[in-house]
Amino acid sequence: MVALNAYRVQARVRDVSFQTRSEEGTKIKDTFLTINQTAKKLGVSFYDYVYDRVAGKFDMPSLADLIAQKTQPVPI
Repeated sequence: MVALNAYRVQARVRDVSFQTRSEEGTKIKDTFLTINQTAKKLGVSFYDYVYDRVAGKFDMPSLADLIAQKTQPVPI
């Protein structure tokens, strides 16, 4: 069901913005959409995350690290 929701988001973006002008534009749009959806699922602000990376601060953990933390077993 999660994957189905991701497809809906992509379809909605495609319907609203119609099409990109190049294959590179399509890849960029898909990449940012994926980052956006992953950040949303992890409870991270997409804007803050992208700003942190573009500004070169790297104060926030990477999304990969956050995913790894969420998948760690809970100690008993």
